[in-house]
Amino acid sequence: MKVLMFGWEFPPHISGGLGTACYGLVKGLVHHKQDIIFVVPKLWGDEEPLADFVNASGVTIDYREKKFRQIWKNLTYLEVGSFLVPYLSPEEFKKYTDYAMHDRVDVDESVFSNKFEFSGKYGKDLMMEVSRYALVAAQIAKSKEHDVIHAHDWLAYPAGIAAKHMSGKPLVAHIHATEFDRSGESVNKPVFDIEYAGLHAADHVVAVSHLTRNIVINKYGVHPDKVSVLHNAVLDSSIIESKVKKKVPEKIVTFLGRITFQKGPEYFVEAAKKVIDRDPNVRFVMAGNGDLLNRMIDRVAELGMGTRFHFTGFLKGQDVDDMYAMSDVYVMPSVSEPFGIAPLEAVRHNTPVIISKQSGVAEVLQNAVKIDFWDVDAMADAIFALLHYPSISKMFKELGSEELKNLKWEHVAAKLVTVYDKITKE
Repeated sequence: MKVLMFGWEFPPHISGGLGTACYGLVKGLVHHKQDIIFVVPKLWGDEEPLADFVNASGVTIDYREKKFRQIWKNLTYLEVGSFLVPYLSPEEFKKYTDYAMHDRVDVDESVFSNKFEFSGKYGKDLMMEVSRYALVAAQIAKSKEHDVIHAHDWLAYPAGIAAKHMSGKPLVAHIHATEFDRSGESVNKPVFDIEYAGLHAADHVVAVSHLTRNIVINKYGVHPDKVSVLHNAVLDSSIIESKVKKKVPEKIVTFLGRITFQKGPEYFVEAAKKVIDRDPNVRFVMAGNGDLLNRMIDRVAELGMGTRFHFTGFLKGQDVDDMYAMSDVYVMPSVSEPFGIAPLEAVRHNTPVIISKQSGVAEVLQNAVKIDFWDVDAMADAIFALLHYPSISKMFKELGSEELKNLKWEHVAAKLVTVYDKITKE
């Protein structure tokens, strides 16, 4: 089967879990003999040749064609005055403007070009790029033979809709995170509207957890029969034997993720204070960046933990692996986590994990300590126990590593192939 797949990023050029998940899924589908045409706004040239990669920046279109004009008319052109990211937490919108230009026949042709150039980043022109990406998607759907369309998250939904409009092939909308995960109840309406349109235009919706599936059904009004759950997996289930050594004698407890509302960093800070009050010989690390970083630094100072609490900034590559390896406990206190691959990576480094019950990974990782994100007392108790009772820590390490063997992308891809088969035969 030929799958026309739209994403926004692909390793090694990624900003979060979305690109990693796309890589794992493509690798799993190739294992099951599926032909993948993977489209991204911008190719960098060093992507692993797993698929027929298409660089949206290199596609020539003629928007004057009737179908293209109809697609463009239905797209919303927005100028976004702040930073937006797909799988991550969006900053507050400072401004947005609907230019309402698509109904005009005399539109200034400088707005368009035969070949759009995409930055491939998440900058202030993101909404404009999303709209133009959809237009290019229609051209790709017209020129590339395919049986099914698969769009990853809201940035690619307009592209998936446009491709379906052009080719008439069934569309799978893969939702890795919803706007309710990123922003709570104070959703950014333009993003919500794109998600809503994509989920309802799709012939089938794939959610990364039952938690996400329930949001899709209850918040977006999608019929339950149309939504399947495909949990994420790990690229490699083998345990990593790291040679990195800690430079400090104290135990290390780590938060590694975006420092945003969704990830619950403030609960980690409050729990850290409770642990340090019981045992001052513990160091806490908050690795990552985000809009709550300065507030967290201020709170740590208020609580007098400056000598026991460290902020590393954004980590990537080997630094991430080294951080997991040096940690005695990894904590993911997410307020709303569609899945959360990071705890699985921590387990690969033989690090016991504490995860919130409000996470998708809690549905598949049984051998972890699970707490409510808001229960800082329970979080502190769990941290203290894993640090001070070696037998408990050892048990979670051993059982957790065994669990990873069943969390393979090949298994996820096999279930996805059945979804493809079903919707192409309907």
